[in-house]
Amino acid sequence: MTMKLAYWDIRGFAQPIRLLLEYTGTKYEEKFYSCGEAPDYDKSVWFADKAKLKMDFPNLPYLEDGDRKISQSMAIMRYIARKNNLCGETEDEKIRVDVLEQQALDFRMPFVMLCYRDYDTKKQEYLDSLPGVLKLFSNFLGERKWFAGDKITYVDFIMYELLDQHRMFEPKCLDNFKNLKDLLDRFEALEKIAAYLKSNRFIKGPVNNRMAKWGNK
Repeated sequence: MTMKLAYWDIRGFAQPIRLLLEYTGTKYEEKFYSCGEAPDYDKSVWFADKAKLKMDFPNLPYLEDGDRKISQSMAIMRYIARKNNLCGETEDEKIRVDVLEQQALDFRMPFVMLCYRDYDTKKQEYLDSLPGVLKLFSNFLGERKWFAGDKITYVDFIMYELLDQHRMFEPKCLDNFKNLKDLLDRFEALEKIAAYLKSNRFIKGPVNNRMAKWGNK
């Protein structure tokens, strides 16, 4: 059965889901919504569908898998990961996955706020603090192959996208963190990921929606 992933026609919160679907070889199709141009950034195309979805918490992204309709990006990630044994195997691995998932959220949200709201006033402040944040992730990874250990888990997909967006934002930000750069190279060398990145399905940009101050093209 083919899954359906619905989201805006950007990378945004859906890109780690796309990467995970590709890596697992899951059959899926996408439904894209487009935000209107400035100054109104009309979203009526989404709101027209939202009320019809019969979901507990209708939101984007959402995933349909047969009779299941799932919203919230992390819930979708975990659902796909459970189907493919990508949540960690040992208790220690599962703890690392749980911790990193939440830490990734703490990393993502200030960046989203910067891109959409505070770019003009807080860009330099964000860049000044970024090395300290990246050092924590670098230390957590250490000499491991993946963040949980020897086997890839769904949090690697989340972190890949976050780190990739940050090197788009500031190309030199990973220069002092060889293990993080090696992780990105290792991820991009995965057979199905490499094929996806070269395909016409891959969304290089925009990262964010049209009202964002960075990553909107």
